[in-house]
Amino acid sequence: MTSVQHSSSTPPAPALAFPAGFRWGAATAAYQIEGAAAEDGRGPSIWDTFCRTPGKVLGGDTGDVAVDHYHLFRDDVALMSELGLTAYRFSISWPRVQPSGSGKANEAGLDFYRRLVDALLEAGIEPWPTLYHWDLPQGLEDAGGWPERDTAYRFAEYAGLVHEALGDRVGQWMTVNEPWCAAFLGYASGEHAPGRREGPAALRAAHHLMLGHGLAVQGMRERHPDHRLGAAVNLYAISPASDSAADLDAARRVDGMQNRFFLDPLLRGSYPADVLTDLEELGFDAAVRPGDLAVINQPLDQLGVNYYSRFTVTGEAGTAGQAATSPFASHSPWVGSESVGFVDGGRPVTGMGWEIDESGLHEVLTRLHTDYPPVDLYITENGAGYDEVLNGEDTVHDADRIAYIDAHLRASHEAIAGGVPLRGYFTWSLLDNFEWSWGYSKRFGLVHVDYATQRRVPKDSARWYAGVIRRGGLPDHV
Repeated sequence: MTSVQHSSSTPPAPALAFPAGFRWGAATAAYQIEGAAAEDGRGPSIWDTFCRTPGKVLGGDTGDVAVDHYHLFRDDVALMSELGLTAYRFSISWPRVQPSGSGKANEAGLDFYRRLVDALLEAGIEPWPTLYHWDLPQGLEDAGGWPERDTAYRFAEYAGLVHEALGDRVGQWMTVNEPWCAAFLGYASGEHAPGRREGPAALRAAHHLMLGHGLAVQGMRERHPDHRLGAAVNLYAISPASDSAADLDAARRVDGMQNRFFLDPLLRGSYPADVLTDLEELGFDAAVRPGDLAVINQPLDQLGVNYYSRFTVTGEAGTAGQAATSPFASHSPWVGSESVGFVDGGRPVTGMGWEIDESGLHEVLTRLHTDYPPVDLYITENGAGYDEVLNGEDTVHDADRIAYIDAHLRASHEAIAGGVPLRGYFTWSLLDNFEWSWGYSKRFGLVHVDYATQRRVPKDSARWYAGVIRRGGLPDHV
């Protein structure tokens, strides 16, 4: 492990200072970094199965070893400390805690998270666990997965086991991460695990993810009323390709399924009426039972916003397609709106092909503040993936990543100045890692990882971010 080198001089006061108490963090996910896939009683997840299905993951890569955080977590916490992180968002592996997805807890699995949390607290870093970041136990998928209502109850049971084990030392919690991806990439387009292409099932999965969230929050609130609870949703700014009626309707549809389909039940206790109309022939209403929306609409202490890009969409004939979110995108995740097309907005792109538009982050944050009931906001993921290698100087000169994060922090600062209650920023990601269906071909980390040796080397962006944290903000110009 290579250390982050700091200047010994006192950093100048920032021109764009963030509020006192603003949380500066980085985020990861269990399957992407932990490895140790068969150790200490961990059971298989849908991602273990998916990775072993030929053609599903680029290069046939798996998360069996990933970046071996399970064994190297103390080194990684030391890196976080050197960066000056005040908070660390990580996810709990459900199959590590409940190998089959139900029943008593696997204490050896919980012990790993106890050790991790203790190490973070010793380093003065606040733990922010997320209970579900897509690694459903395979046993539950064999029983039908998230399209089955019982999975929501199994999730609440699992959440209770983790909360009971860690609640004496952890006070900040996220329930589910990016339910849109888990439901629609997992069960509609098949780009993510479990790889199913069943539109009506994907809609049920989305509802049950939200129901599981609400049930979990109910139990956690009863156990520790003082804890701060929330969920993390991936939101996009949506632009129509033109002002034609077809393009405006396409923007409404994608905004409905990507953003409002989750925000409205979480924060208002209802599904958007126009989206329900779009879905009425797919039987979605049968999945929503009396009382479900009241369960989903639990009072939240915080909402996590994962933001990466803007979508520009069209409904004009002959331009239909879908967002290129993986190298295998061949089936639309936009259930009920499969004809919507995604077009080039003419902006620079990251190594993932995702358009860079920090104004979209400001737009999303402002919309949440003005259109929805008050709730503290946190950017729980924001970052850029590129194809990178170490150079002869034993570092990575990732100026593009620095520019991306800098621009989005400036947009965040502008939102705060406009009254948005944004309380923290977690960049994605701390470490290079297993990037889902892209395997190890794309790197998002502040820290470079040599996957063969597991050696960690901070990139230029790590040093830059450490400076931002020390100053508590940004200079006037990049």
